[in-house]
Amino acid sequence: MSKFIRRATATASAIALATAALTTTAHAEEEVTLSYVAASMIWPAVVAMADGFEARAKELGAKVVVLDAQGSAEGESNAIDDLIAQGVNGIAVLPLDSVAAESWVDKTVAANVPFVAVAAQVGDPYTRAWNDVYPGVSALVGKDDVVAGRNAAKLALTLLPQGETAKIAILEGAPGFVAAVQRSQGFIAELDEQGAKYEIVSSQPTDWTPEKGEAVCQNLLVSNPEINLIFSHADDMALGCARAIEANGSQAKLVATAGGSSLGLNAIAAGELDGTVCMPWNTVGRMAAEALFEAATNKDAAKGRVIDVETPLVTKETLEACPAQW
Repeated sequence: MSKFIRRATATASAIALATAALTTTAHAEEEVTLSYVAASMIWPAVVAMADGFEARAKELGAKVVVLDAQGSAEGESNAIDDLIAQGVNGIAVLPLDSVAAESWVDKTVAANVPFVAVAAQVGDPYTRAWNDVYPGVSALVGKDDVVAGRNAAKLALTLLPQGETAKIAILEGAPGFVAAVQRSQGFIAELDEQGAKYEIVSSQPTDWTPEKGEAVCQNLLVSNPEINLIFSHADDMALGCARAIEANGSQAKLVATAGGSSLGLNAIAAGELDGTVCMPWNTVGRMAAEALFEAATNKDAAKGRVIDVETPLVTKETLEACPAQW
């Protein structure tokens, strides 16, 4: 049984009714039905992407189906199988498993259904560069997470103590996510290339939530009270970490990436978070819808495109560079 749920739908019977309706209309020549398989709708950033995708697709005149894979790569695979069977005109996915996603693309290509990868690449990220788009993918929309990590390091370099070895802790995303590996890779690579004197005293995973961020940072600061800076893989964990820093009376600096939430920007304005790397998730969703619509309606549309979004550094002085999108 598929492990995904239709957005804003709570029961299997409702899914069945919606599926039947889609099957009835998807093949009408005058209609274009675009679908987005969301990784998990409990994550605010993913919701922002889904909202952007849905809004832009409707503006373009398309019908929209948004499915929630509930944090499961198997759920994403099942959703794609069902959408192909329903006859949708295009599928966009935030791949939870970049390697497994290769087979998803192969299936959609065989079914002549355009596939757009959103915020994460398809293919082994350890052997395939961000701009080396997997064959068959119509477009890859988002930002190289190695670059995002590098940008966070550029901000961190302005905050590290001079003339001594800085002690740095990393607040990782959830295990298994490509982004959680690549953001650290970029962060460390930039520090090394700039000749920073530092020591990574801890690097621990979270589940992307503020609650887990607070718990992990609490433990980090108790076991390593001399930490100079904490790098969080996303704003949400940084919000929780900021609470732990305050509770412990720590002077540790706090830098994040994948930011741009209203709560995160408010934390920067209040001095609780030193800065972040903006990621306009709603815009990513809108751009994915545009790319998928083009692929679905123009048989001559170019394939393998890389569509990068702007990801400026954001501090208290540059808040206007990153308008809140969620």
